[in-house]
This record gives sequence, structure tokens and C-alpha cells, in this order.
Amino acid sequence: MKHFIKYVTFSLLALAFTGCAAPPEGLTVETQTTQLKLDRVRLPMGYIPNVQYAPFYVAVDKGYYRENGIEIEFDYSFETDGVTLVGANDLQFALVSGEQVLLARAQGLPVVYVMGWWQDYPVGVVAKTATGVRTPEDLAGKQIGLPGLFGANYIGLRALLNEAGLAEDDITLDSIGFNQVEALATDQEQAVVIYANNEPIQLAALGYDIDLIRVADYVQLASNGIISNETTIQNNPDLVRRMVAATLRGLADTLADPDEAFEICKKFVENLDQADQNIQRDVLAASIEFWKTDRLGYTDPEAWQNMQEILLDMELLSQPLDLQQVYSNEFVP
Repeated sequence: MKHFIKYVTFSLLALAFTGCAAPPEGLTVETQTTQLKLDRVRLPMGYIPNVQYAPFYVAVDKGYYRENGIEIEFDYSFETDGVTLVGANDLQFALVSGEQVLLARAQGLPVVYVMGWWQDYPVGVVAKTATGVRTPEDLAGKQIGLPGLFGANYIGLRALLNEAGLAEDDITLDSIGFNQVEALATDQEQAVVIYANNEPIQLAALGYDIDLIRVADYVQLASNGIISNETTIQNNPDLVRRMVAATLRGLADTLADPDEAFEICKKFVENLDQADQNIQRDVLAASIEFWKTDRLGYTDPEAWQNMQEILLDMELLSQPLDLQQVYSNEFVP
């Protein structure tokens, strides 16, 4: 998969002029030089460039990271790679889903969730209306496709099965990769596990009558956000605070003006201006519904408790963790 990396840097010419120009009133040359020494942050995103990353693109485009002393580089590598690198303190931050944080902590990786981005878990199950799959109980006996027995899709499905009192033996699972739209459209599967802000919109645009079962309608689970690690938090808490602050400004602006955010996305997502604009705008609008909250960045303790119970039930965790070490709201304004 080709990854597209965007950099935010000062030009050499601007640096040269800064060294020659007189400092603004109230600032010394020494202070100006200090302000130009940015902390470089490589941020694993976990997915390809997409409008779903609008808050981060907005924060770059409007200079919020730069104003907070950060030069950011987007790294579109796998989510698990980001967890490993942050856990080893090779990187300071990554975008990660809640279950990955708990699983990493169970393996001894000292990662800490420092900012909630998605307030509701975005996973769901979609089926054609004729199939009659409208509630978690309706999944019994169905053939269901999902990317694989890993990640947020799998965790979300298990959460729905738990709500219905079903086990994996009560359904047939197929690992189909990220091919859910085609698999359902061609009736290869009776239902597929998806991100509720993405594939259902594509299927509806293709003219299919579908029903969607959202995990968030049945249980609150810790979802996607920013992780750091214990070393960074202990030795450089100001960097964490600045990273969170800049990202939250981008998030707030995206919520306030989605149209502006969409136009900014075109600078970061290759060929976005050539894609189906209505579908992509709908994806952004659906994503925004998962981000809305009275307190941006806050992560709910109940969501972590629920997530831990799901993982214990799946035997992906052998014993409960100290959740106070798993996440922190300390850096949220």
C-alpha cells in the first residue's frame, strides 16, 4: 500500500530572513530563535490518507501544531506498528483504538491514552434489508464477513454478540480483508462488519437497501484517540500537553466548519478532488457525529471498564489491568 506523507516545515529562506530581521517589540533575537526550534513528531495514523483525519489536517493547515512548537509528519502505517513504536519510546505518539491500548499494556508496553478523539465506537454490522438482520440477536446463524480476527472490527462484533448472548459458534465468520462493500453487494456474505461512518455510506450510494447495527447503540467502548508513553509523560509532559492542545483546536474547527475542513483535506488526501464528493462529504459528516461531545478530548472511565470486560470475556486479557495507568485526562483542557 502506498503511503503519502505530508511534512510541515519552515522554508530555509524564511529562516534566513528571520536571522536578519529586527525582532518584534517585546521579543529578543534569542527568544525568536528558541521559538523556531520545533519538536518533530512522527504520528502513525493506522490507515491511508482519508477525510476521517480532517482534524489533524486542519491543525496542520492552520498552523496549530507549529504554534505549539511541533513539526508533525503523518505516517500511514498499521495501527499495531504505532503501538509498538510508542511502547518502545521510539516515537512519542500514535493514533490507536482503545482495545489496542489495553492489549499493549497487558504485554508490558507502557503506553498511555492521553486524548479521546472518537467518543463512540465506530464499528457496526451492516446487512441488506432483505436479510432481516436488524438487531444483535438477528446475527445468530448468519455468515458474516470481516477483515479478520483482529482489531476494532473483531472487538466490535464480539461486543454485539455479547449483548445478544451469542457466542462465535452461533455464527459463521469469514476473513475477507477490507473488502466488505463488494462482499455484501455480491451476496458473498449475509452481513459484514464495518466502520459505521464509511462502508454503509458507500453501499447506500450504490443503491442498496441496508440495515445497520451500531455497537455504540448497545455499549460504550473506548475508541480511537492519541496515545503516548510513560517516559514521554514523565520527562516531557509539556510536549504531550501541546500535542493535545493543537489537535483539539483542529478538531474544534472541523466540528464548527465541516465544509472548510473538507476543502483542507484536499491538500492531504491524493485525488480527493476527483473522488465522489457527495460520498466523501457524507463520510466526513458521519465521522463528525462520532466526535461530538461536551468536552473534547475527554475519555470516559466507563468506556474503559466496558472494553476491559469485553477483552476478558474474549480471553484476550488474562486478568484485569489497573485502568488508572491505561488512560489519562490530565492533558485535556
